Amino acid sequence: MNSKMSLKEKADGFFGISKHHSSFKEEIIAGIATFLAMSYILIVNPNSILWGGTADPRWSSLFIATALGAIIGTLLMSLLAKMPFAQASGMGLNSTVGTIVGGALGFSFTLGNALLLVLISGIIFFLLTIIPCGKNKETGKLISLREKIFEGIPSSVRKAITVGIGLFIAYIGFQNSKIIVSDPYVISGFVDLTSSANWALGGPGRTAIVGLFSFIVIAVLSHYKVKGAVIIGIFAGTLLALPLGVTSVDCLIENVPGVTWKFWENFSNFFSMDPSKGVFFSCFTEGFSFPEGSLATCVMLVITFSMIDMFDTMGTVVGCATNAGLIDENGKPINYNKIMYADSIATVLGAAVGTSTVTTFVESGAGVAAGGKTGFTSLVTALLFFLSIFLLPLFAFIPSAAAAGALMYVGVLMMSNVKDIDFKEITNAVPAFLTIIMMVLSYSITKGIGIGMISYVIISSLVYVVDLVKYAIDKKKGKVTLPKYSVSIVSIVVCALFLVYFLVPVTL
Repeated sequence: MNSKMSLKEKADGFFGISKHHSSFKEEIIAGIATFLAMSYILIVNPNSILWGGTADPRWSSLFIATALGAIIGTLLMSLLAKMPFAQASGMGLNSTVGTIVGGALGFSFTLGNALLLVLISGIIFFLLTIIPCGKNKETGKLISLREKIFEGIPSSVRKAITVGIGLFIAYIGFQNSKIIVSDPYVISGFVDLTSSANWALGGPGRTAIVGLFSFIVIAVLSHYKVKGAVIIGIFAGTLLALPLGVTSVDCLIENVPGVTWKFWENFSNFFSMDPSKGVFFSCFTEGFSFPEGSLATCVMLVITFSMIDMFDTMGTVVGCATNAGLIDENGKPINYNKIMYADSIATVLGAAVGTSTVTTFVESGAGVAAGGKTGFTSLVTALLFFLSIFLLPLFAFIPSAAAAGALMYVGVLMMSNVKDIDFKEITNAVPAFLTIIMMVLSYSITKGIGIGMISYVIISSLVYVVDLVKYAIDKKKGKVTLPKYSVSIVSIVVCALFLVYFLVPVTL
């Protein structure tokens, strides 16, 4: 490489920005959009794990651990995988850790116990990524067990994942802005804008308006091909949120519990090694003293963590990579194995610093929608997570309702992939439909993929059995073709794993 090359040229060559027909401006805007869409995790993750919320002395330590987990995971995605995806402590997985610590499983697990289980699942995840399992027929290169699992997922389910992820992201946006709220009659429903109570300060009517306004601004600007439409829409929603009382300058002047400029106090607690204040390395300092009789429960928890992390990441990466055009001719995301390395290593290191399972975030789609195509996008996101440790009140000022507009817009973009699914063939259509709808209704990428895989194996197997019977009958009458069983061994194994996941209780 020419020593006289500028830093900008070196960065361009390393990340392939020009090669992917992108620009530094687009990548920076995309990185900011991703961060704004997922920065809520900094506050939500500690609240999900600690039942006492900000009143718990460990809250500030978990805030730092959350930020560090995001920084580590997103930097790995940037520098190793060179993809525009961000990582942080996964929603659902963090509440599972909270459930473990809260004693809901019948055992008095410490936070260190829970984090050690997360670390073990990350190690298993990493081993699945490096253990070879055959060779690629076209290239002759060794492929990992995780790649084999990916290839075993039928095309119809793989294509449905992208659509399901899009709708799932949009649903998160609708919920974050309170456009969709809980309903005692139909489980969830559209916010009642006729109720005066919903228009009171802090009411869902106001947040819904902010979310819709942000979404519409993004849509209109995108129509006119305005660069940075997503980020402009988020800031526009934030400005509207001020007079509506959806956000407040209170967080900037330390009037909000847990939101403070005194980062040095937070660091002091984080590194204290006192389990009542800090979480750094707590998986090692207090993690090995498990309650008596909890072995079987621990085994099932590790399996659960591993399953959710693997298929959540797989689904998110496939969806976002497809939307960004970063897939090969077989529909596999480019640098797939390096993405898996980044994800598994991040889970291990995240548990060590004190946070729950680090996984690829669906909100990465906001950055992709803003034009992000390379690892420079995730580098910008990682930098913002680093700054957030010192500038928490500033980032807390941007309400999740404003960022929700970007998530809704991602749903629009990813929904277009539904045209690639073959709905004429029922054995493809039903698993694809179930994958899409279950992701949204169960609020889980993993469960959506699981139901899709189980239905695919069952339906395809029953069709094969019926075709065999028909073949046996028709063979006597003339020439007939022996039916072919289309389900791979890998698909059957994955189906069996999901049956264990769905049917075997965590507490045995």
